[in-house]
Amino acid sequence: MTADDWAAIWLTAKLATLTTLLLLGLGTPLAWWLARTDSLWARCVGALVTMPLVLPPTVLGFYLLLLMGSQGPLGQFTTWLGLGLLPFTFTGLLLASVIYSLPFTVQPLQQAFRAIGARPLEVAATLRASPYDTFFSVVLPLARPGLITAAVMSFAHTVGEFGVVLMIGGNIPGQTRVISVLLYDRVEALEYTQAHYLAAGMLVFSFVVLLGLHLLNRERRA
Repeated sequence: MTADDWAAIWLTAKLATLTTLLLLGLGTPLAWWLARTDSLWARCVGALVTMPLVLPPTVLGFYLLLLMGSQGPLGQFTTWLGLGLLPFTFTGLLLASVIYSLPFTVQPLQQAFRAIGARPLEVAATLRASPYDTFFSVVLPLARPGLITAAVMSFAHTVGEFGVVLMIGGNIPGQTRVISVLLYDRVEALEYTQAHYLAAGMLVFSFVVLLGLHLLNRERRA
């Protein structure tokens, strides 16, 4: 393993960690609202949240690049704030990762919230618990398996991103070059030995994550 490999691993872990934390903060209230609302508006928002699952990553990356560019509304806004443009920066990479991994947080949480049912909420209401107290004291503990699944899947999905991160972040060593991009570089340069190390590491990581989730779900059903 070279210094470039370790730098890419560290940057990938940093990106996945921050993405997961942001998604849990943003996705939890969104999933709760979607689980409790059955309006047409909620269905449209749910479809929009799920779109990264079916869109080619390059399509999403292309439109995010336009949105963040000098002529895009977000790019003009960040320039007005004095922050500069987001493409080919870690901040832009983080924003793209949050959008791309959003369904991997919202869907497990939404299913967990729906599985709780109305009865625990009714009991909390009879005890005069406020909506906030009910959510943090009743809903979140009952939805703990969904929270764990959402966190693990969001982290793992961010680690495996390629198309979106390449289009938004490019390939800047130490700033935007993550493991998947470095692996592509190794293969393109015919450095198969180094590519094997990276690819095998990602294979083992993916297997451990999925095995852990299967064992967790099995214990929950037992």
